[in-house]
Amino acid sequence: MTQHAYMIGTGIGNLAAAIYLIRDGGWQGNQITLMGLEKHGANDGALAADYQAEYGNNALKNSKGFLAKGGRMLNEETYENLWDLMASVPSLDHPGQSVTDDILNFDHAHPTHDVARLIDRDGLRIGPNKNNYNHMQFNNKDRALLTKLIMLPEKDEQTLNDISITEWFKNSPHIFETNFWYMWETTFAFKTTSSAMELRRYMIRMILEFTRINTLEGVTRTPYNQYESLILPMRKYLEDRGAEFINDRKITAFNFKDTPLQDDIIVTGLQFENVETGEVGEIPVKEDDLVFDTNGAITDSSSLGDFTTPVKENMEYAPSALLWKQAAEHFYSLGHPDKFFGDRTQSEWMSFTVTTDNHYLLDQITRITQQQPGNALNTFIDSSALLSIVVHHQPHFKAQKPNETVFWGYFLYPRRNGDFVQKPVMEMTGEEMLEELLGHLAKADKSNDNLANHHEEIMQSVVNVIPAFMPYASALFNQRALGDRPQVVPEHSHNLAFISQFAEQPYDMVFTEQYSIRAAQRAVYTFLGIPLTEMTPMHHYDKDPKVMLKAAKTMFR
Repeated sequence: MTQHAYMIGTGIGNLAAAIYLIRDGGWQGNQITLMGLEKHGANDGALAADYQAEYGNNALKNSKGFLAKGGRMLNEETYENLWDLMASVPSLDHPGQSVTDDILNFDHAHPTHDVARLIDRDGLRIGPNKNNYNHMQFNNKDRALLTKLIMLPEKDEQTLNDISITEWFKNSPHIFETNFWYMWETTFAFKTTSSAMELRRYMIRMILEFTRINTLEGVTRTPYNQYESLILPMRKYLEDRGAEFINDRKITAFNFKDTPLQDDIIVTGLQFENVETGEVGEIPVKEDDLVFDTNGAITDSSSLGDFTTPVKENMEYAPSALLWKQAAEHFYSLGHPDKFFGDRTQSEWMSFTVTTDNHYLLDQITRITQQQPGNALNTFIDSSALLSIVVHHQPHFKAQKPNETVFWGYFLYPRRNGDFVQKPVMEMTGEEMLEELLGHLAKADKSNDNLANHHEEIMQSVVNVIPAFMPYASALFNQRALGDRPQVVPEHSHNLAFISQFAEQPYDMVFTEQYSIRAAQRAVYTFLGIPLTEMTPMHHYDKDPKVMLKAAKTMFR
């Protein structure tokens, strides 16, 4: 009988696995079924109204405008799997071109150069009399500890088991007051409580970005939000080849075959619930069928608000991790999901998306930050809750009208009070989050005609501001030990693979599309017997003497 593949989750990892099965494995699309609860995931967003129909999201009083729960920055040099795979996916906007062509052509025409990466109460950290953020501000202890972390051999990575970044730098807490740390933590959403092991991997893999993090020149941006620029072309590729997509189906448990030593992992069935109808059932799985599970999603259990409504925290344990937990209870080698989903304080943050019906506020942000849309990740370092905003090249959504502006921001510490709205960020309405942002912008505005003079004009232009609380947004950075994440294809697994940023792979770094796509390639190649030596080659810039010399110079900049 023909083999079949079941994809649990329809994020970028499982979409990639399905494409690899077809492109490199010679499978037919009708051999593949993809089951998901939402289409957008963590790759930017869509119309706000679209989210209301997805599992776990509440109805909004005001569903106008757009929603981007967050965003991720691509990188041309170190996202090798992404560029290779997307070169096989046709563009939806330019016939004859690939998605890779689309993105790189756009990015080369609109290169990123951020001149307002950090903003404090005195305005931009630039100029002869300012604290110039071109300087990393390290002292010698900072340099020594950071160098020691970067140079730690791969074989000794276990010495970082359950070590936080705070603990690693306990003899030099000064580092957390440096420009380097403000830029690093808000570019990648690290916290001081995050894993030192993961920081090490980032420093190694993103060593090129270390030397240009102040301008984000290494950032590659998509023409539109990543849902439209990446996810939709991938779905179209699979649909055109006959792959089946099933929405609203939550897989609640694996059925495993009993084996003599109880260590062979063989999935024989998938128990499911239709979250719309309540229907339950089981999908039989043959022993030579393949199951690809998204064992953790950082947008799980999120909750939404609107302009006049704060979020109501969703206390549900992440559904994707709950399925992983059920599997881990059967087999000791499948990791420990509670390390990532059992402590929200390490992982939570809150975003908000602003839609306006004219470009007045956008023009004011452009004036204050001294840069055009598409260049900016601006962090207000005096913000108690550590507020950052991302102003994309406009339009960011295909449905966006010519007169509309859309941008998003996030608070890394949502349980802290605002500085201009005296309540915890989590309790703020969308309007109050915008007020908090306007307060920080006005503080940084040194013009005679301050932004604060135009408050009413700005507020009249607002279509909606949608807060999104994500309890697990940075869960992949939580303190962990080797073995807390399962292997992509666990030892003794005959037909179950884990494709997510909570699966273990050597060298690479999580919170990237690259990591998920590489996990997909690793899983498919392992199951189909394709040598792993034929996987897409990765660059090791940490082995390049010129790159490392430049990084060393940056340490003293």
